[in-house]
Amino acid sequence: MQNPPVTKYQPLPKVDLPNRQWPDRTLSAAPIWCSVDLRDGNQALAQPMSVEEKIEYFDMLVGIGFKEIEIGFPSASQIEFDFCRRLIEENRIPDDVSIQILCQCREDLIVRSLEALTGAKNIIFHLYNSTSPRQREYVFQASRSDIIHIATHAVTFLKKAMQPLVVGGSRIRLEYSPESFTSTELDFALEICEAVTDAWQPTPDNKIILNLPATVEYATPNIHADQIEWMCTHLTRRDLTTLSLHTHNDRGTGTAATELGLLAGADRVEGTLFGVGERTGNLDIVTVALNLYTHGIHPGLDLSRINSIREVYERCTRMEIHPRHPYAGDLAFTAFSGSHQDAIKKSWEHQSTEKPWDVLYIPIDPADIGRSYKAIIRINSQSGKGGVAYVLEKEFGYQLPKLLQKELGRLVNDLSDQKGTELTAQDVHELFLESFLIRDGNVALEAFRAIDRSDLITCEADLRLQGSPVTVRGSGNGPIDAFVQALAGTSLPAIEILNYSEHSLGAGAGARAISYIQIKVPTGRTFYGVGSDTNIELASIHAIVSALNRAIA
Repeated sequence: MQNPPVTKYQPLPKVDLPNRQWPDRTLSAAPIWCSVDLRDGNQALAQPMSVEEKIEYFDMLVGIGFKEIEIGFPSASQIEFDFCRRLIEENRIPDDVSIQILCQCREDLIVRSLEALTGAKNIIFHLYNSTSPRQREYVFQASRSDIIHIATHAVTFLKKAMQPLVVGGSRIRLEYSPESFTSTELDFALEICEAVTDAWQPTPDNKIILNLPATVEYATPNIHADQIEWMCTHLTRRDLTTLSLHTHNDRGTGTAATELGLLAGADRVEGTLFGVGERTGNLDIVTVALNLYTHGIHPGLDLSRINSIREVYERCTRMEIHPRHPYAGDLAFTAFSGSHQDAIKKSWEHQSTEKPWDVLYIPIDPADIGRSYKAIIRINSQSGKGGVAYVLEKEFGYQLPKLLQKELGRLVNDLSDQKGTELTAQDVHELFLESFLIRDGNVALEAFRAIDRSDLITCEADLRLQGSPVTVRGSGNGPIDAFVQALAGTSLPAIEILNYSEHSLGAGAGARAISYIQIKVPTGRTFYGVGSDTNIELASIHAIVSALNRAIA
């Protein structure tokens, strides 16, 4: 890296927009979405999709609800041409879906593209040419007027060449992109867009789509928003124009640039599922759509099956979604931090269907997009008692008392430290069972009987103390008290019951009861024990034995 001062790189200049409006606006509706997965996304793959994979992907995009889908560059290769023909000839395109194709501003490529599109009902013909100063200087050695002529000549030629398709029943709309718009002088971007609009002559029923791409992301999102608002306010036929965004993610702010561009007045968004695209990728439509959803705006796309969408995406593109990717990543809703887990658990307890979603650290209900709650809290050495309790409750139905959560939390952290890895829900469950529910020790209960239920309850219990059989008897105001009194006549330490709670584990006549009992021994230390049985009395007695064994150990 260059030592300060850095002179190798320069920021883009500010936009002269003294009366900018976008900072005070709020989004209230979803834009028009156009998927460019099958063109912009596909061209960025190390192994581009086959025709069969593209067909499967197209069907998925239709199922999600996209009404505009850029299917490729049919004049560029035979596989692109063949894919376009199959979609049309096999009647795979719904009547309410427009297919979009990309084409350079060359007569021969326009003719070839129209051949591929013959028979299609709704077409967006996407023409583009590069407009930035460096493109004009380095690539084309062309003046501004030369660049404008390339674009307008192509539009004029297209209007004439497409007439046989129009007569045949095709509806054709024009999309024009001044490639590298964000690094083009705004006055020139406006000039060429106006010239193209003059050549096309849009109508209220057939608006022109002006796509203003951030082909490479060079500036902060606010500069992008200023550029979009400047164009919106200077276009002379704004009412006949659908203004479209196409951001990339070179600076990692493609989502922010798009959202601010919509605030600035754009009507339409081009992007890909999960951001697949050249370099650091295109805009991720899934993220922007679900961002809208979490603000109470339905995006008009069905993302309720995000796991199956991801499966098709990863299989067809051979790309993997990052574990921390918004919404779709394996760890997108996962908390390992103990304090976060505790906050999630507590806020979840206050959640209800009558109130807006308000679970801490989880901005969207995972169920809305087909995600499981299982991954929300995962356990490692950084986890706390709240996370452990959440896993046992959501996965296995246990409702642990708070002090028991604390005891178990320490054991879980110790085990995670020993293993040096994350613990699965099953690991936590097994540790809970071994430590509290089925713990072996000096005391074993072989039988328990309530032999008198008059004024006081008298019980009799057959025990094994350090392997030796012992029968004890005691009376108290309930089975638990009677059993504690019975134990007083043995060599076991005296115990005091501090806390008791129970609940059913499951439903129906065969459901087991689960009992949690906290005892205190003469040293002042406290221990929890857990017992389970179809009989609630026996569940409580087992819990006392569990706590005793933990105390002795």
